[in-house]
Amino acid sequence: MRKRPKVEHLFWPMLVCLACACPTQVIAKTPQPAAPAVLDRVVAVVNNQAILNSDLDDEIRLSVLDPGRAGLAVLTRKTALEQLIGRTLIQQQIREEDVLAADPSQAEVDARLAEIRKEIPACVRQNCASDAGWKAFLSAHGLTQERVQAYMRYRVEILRFIEQRFRQGIRISPQEIETYYRGTLLPQYAKGEATPALDQVSPRIEEILLQQQVNVLFDGWLANLRKQGEVEVLDPALESPETQSVSPGAGAALEGAPPPASTPEWKSDPLDVVRPGPGKGSQ
Repeated sequence: MRKRPKVEHLFWPMLVCLACACPTQVIAKTPQPAAPAVLDRVVAVVNNQAILNSDLDDEIRLSVLDPGRAGLAVLTRKTALEQLIGRTLIQQQIREEDVLAADPSQAEVDARLAEIRKEIPACVRQNCASDAGWKAFLSAHGLTQERVQAYMRYRVEILRFIEQRFRQGIRISPQEIETYYRGTLLPQYAKGEATPALDQVSPRIEEILLQQQVNVLFDGWLANLRKQGEVEVLDPALESPETQSVSPGAGAALEGAPPPASTPEWKSDPLDVVRPGPGKGSQ
């Protein structure tokens, strides 16, 4: 009597075929993974501290809060990178020297921000002095209150550091003040036009001359800091012939309030330089 083949013997060839076919079908139906999306990238390194592409975007957005850029074109990415490199070098130096006195209080940051909200033309047009106008301004420029607070804090911190490090010991003589008054200020007035008296403008002239000396010391110090440090720009499109000039100058770092209301309206730059002004360094 012939034995009946077992069931598994009958189905084994079919199972083998299915086993061979299934992986091919699974692979064919599995979607290929998408190429990885680049969320951010490093554009420069300052003493092992990375500056990201998103930092440039952030700096450009925040430039609307810089009084020194009122009326200027939108900040370019090259200039934004130069500013970030300069600021990073300064902040690293502050941390290295452990300059606790440069750390501003929240009240000082709030006071400076309140001034900014009333000074910047773009802010004035949107009535930033009011809470509703300020919120609308932030929304229009892709900013948040928290980010603006952080930005204002390190600007005030750098300003205080520069004040403490470079203003100390600088003295302006009466002769220097009179020379500026007669050689720079008076020639700006037309013949027969009323001119301010020397004693009336001496404090303002003294502050300008002092700030000019601070600017020279600061620019030299920052250039030397750049030479001693390790700064590498990784994006060729962001390199420029003026790469060594890591900031737009001390004037940009030392942004301050406009002249007081009691000061006459001067005719040109010599008495309109941006500066911290007396007492502004503690803001």
